Amino acid sequence: MTNEATHPRDVETSLRHVKRGEKATFYAGDRERSYWPGEDHRVTIHDMRPIRDELALDRNGFVLLDEPTDVTAFTDPDEKARYCRQCEKLVQRLTGADKVVSFGPVVRTSAAGTHGHNQPAFGAHVDYGARTVADYTFDLLPREEAEARLARRHILINVWRPIAPVESTPFAVADASTIRREDLFDSEVVGGLGGIDRSLWGFNLAHAPGQRWYWAPQMQPHELFAFKLFDSEDDAVQFTAHTAFEDPGAPADAAPRRSIELRTIAYL
Repeated sequence: MTNEATHPRDVETSLRHVKRGEKATFYAGDRERSYWPGEDHRVTIHDMRPIRDELALDRNGFVLLDEPTDVTAFTDPDEKARYCRQCEKLVQRLTGADKVVSFGPVVRTSAAGTHGHNQPAFGAHVDYGARTVADYTFDLLPREEAEARLARRHILINVWRPIAPVESTPFAVADASTIRREDLFDSEVVGGLGGIDRSLWGFNLAHAPGQRWYWAPQMQPHELFAFKLFDSEDDAVQFTAHTAFEDPGAPADAAPRRSIELRTIAYL
C-alpha cells in the first residue's frame, strides 16, 4: 500500500460556485467580459487515492486511471490528433460504446501570461449538456448517422491528464451522485474551444449541503481522470462538476500546472 493511501491528504479550501438562480455567460478568450456571478464556499476536498479502486463512472461519475501515453508534443497537430484517437479507444473500453468521437482538446497552464483560452478554469461547472452534445454530433457525423446515434443512449465524457507532475493549481471533481439537477444553472460559453461561432451550453453549480469533492494529490502524466458530463439516460449518474483550485499546501516555488483535456461522446 502506498504512503498516499495510508496517509490521505484531504484539503480544506475555498471553491467558487455560481449564485443560485443565475445564468453565467463566459468568454473563454476574454474573461473580463464574462458574467459569472459567483460566491465562495469553504469545502473539504477529499483525497481519492485510498478509494480509487472503488470508484466507477456509473456510480460516482469519475474514475482515476493509470493510463500512460507515448504522446509528448501535445501542441503538435498530428500528435494531438493521435492522442485524441487514444482517448477515444480508452472511452470505448470504459463504456463498451459502439462508437466514440472527440472534440475540443485544450492544453492549459497556470503559467503567467497564458491566454484566457488556455488558463485553468476556476468555478464549479459542468461542460456540456444535451444541446452542445447534439451540435457536435451533427458536426462530426453524417446527418443520418447523427440522428440515429442521438436516438440511442449517448454519454459525454471528459478525459483530463496532467502533462507534467501537478505541483500547483490542481483539479477537483465532485462525486456526481451528490449533485442534484436543481443545483445546476445554465452556462453559455461564447467563443470557446478555438473561437467557434456558436455558443456552447452547459451548467454551473450552486453550493448545497451534501456535495462531496475529490482530488488526486501529486497527479503524474501517466494518470488521468475520465468523468461524465452528460448521459442521455435521465436517471443515470452524470453532471460531474469540476474546477481548478488553489492548494493551500503548495510550496511558493511550485511549478505551474500543465494539462490537456478532451471531450468525447460515446454512442452506445
